Amino acid sequence: MPRQATAESRRWTPPGPVDLGLVLGPLRRGPGDPTFRTASDGSLWRVSRTPEGPGTLRVALRSGTAEAQAWGPGAGWLLDRLPALLGDADDPAAFAPRHRLVAATHRRRPGLRLARTGLVLESLIPSILEQKVTTDEAYRAWRLLVRAYGEPAPGPAPDRMHAMPDARTWRMIPSWEWHRAGVDNKRASTILRAVRVASRLEEAATMEPQQAQERLELVPGIGPWTSAETVQRSNGAPDAVTVGDLHLPGIVGYALAGERDSDDARMLELLEPYRGQRHRAARYILLSGRTPSRRTPKMPRVDIGKL
Repeated sequence: MPRQATAESRRWTPPGPVDLGLVLGPLRRGPGDPTFRTASDGSLWRVSRTPEGPGTLRVALRSGTAEAQAWGPGAGWLLDRLPALLGDADDPAAFAPRHRLVAATHRRRPGLRLARTGLVLESLIPSILEQKVTTDEAYRAWRLLVRAYGEPAPGPAPDRMHAMPDARTWRMIPSWEWHRAGVDNKRASTILRAVRVASRLEEAATMEPQQAQERLELVPGIGPWTSAETVQRSNGAPDAVTVGDLHLPGIVGYALAGERDSDDARMLELLEPYRGQRHRAARYILLSGRTPSRRTPKMPRVDIGKL
């Protein structure tokens, strides 16, 4: 595919403030993510595998208006969904702060909206890679596999940007390449099961978030943590709170109640006043910067050669 393709363009003025970093930042999987790049001029680049094929999207905000260009077979698909990507389907007004810390962060971050990509696998696969390992290990695996088996980004994207592999290519990755990327058999097998039913999983992007999570969790190896992390991005789900996370319960407990040893049950209890908006509340809590000092070692790196 030619790197220099003709760009399609679109402008969209959001109805309220939008902070590109806050809205699209959760889509980036580490500083070396081949599918995401922040340019020196403040614009954001994304490469996605759409139902129409790979596409590169560049978005910048100019005087409150989003200006976007896109390249490749998926360009039109990406531009048609630009408003949803930037949170047009989101309803920030539905959120009411119930704690002083949350209210203060809410005031400081008026541009937070929840993105809706409309794409499931591009969030599901890296979420599976993040199961039970450090984020650095998961980011490395995603980076290596996408660069080795994905397609170079169409258009004038920054160097080394790639679209992730299609479902068939994921299925063709040899076992030793998963191993070389640091991915154990359990996570690799979960990804392989998911891509075998890729079209059924992609349908979840059009469902209500709870139904979407239930659809994803039909695949063995995909549980509530992974499904929530996925629909937060694919569906813009404001209530899909992440349970089963190593750090989030402690952060929520410390921020809202001064407790250092909260578990999932306690986190859900503290977030109950935000039911319907619990994921958004957790985002504001994380953005507040109020986190407990670490008292336990980080999750150890896993040597899959010893498994």
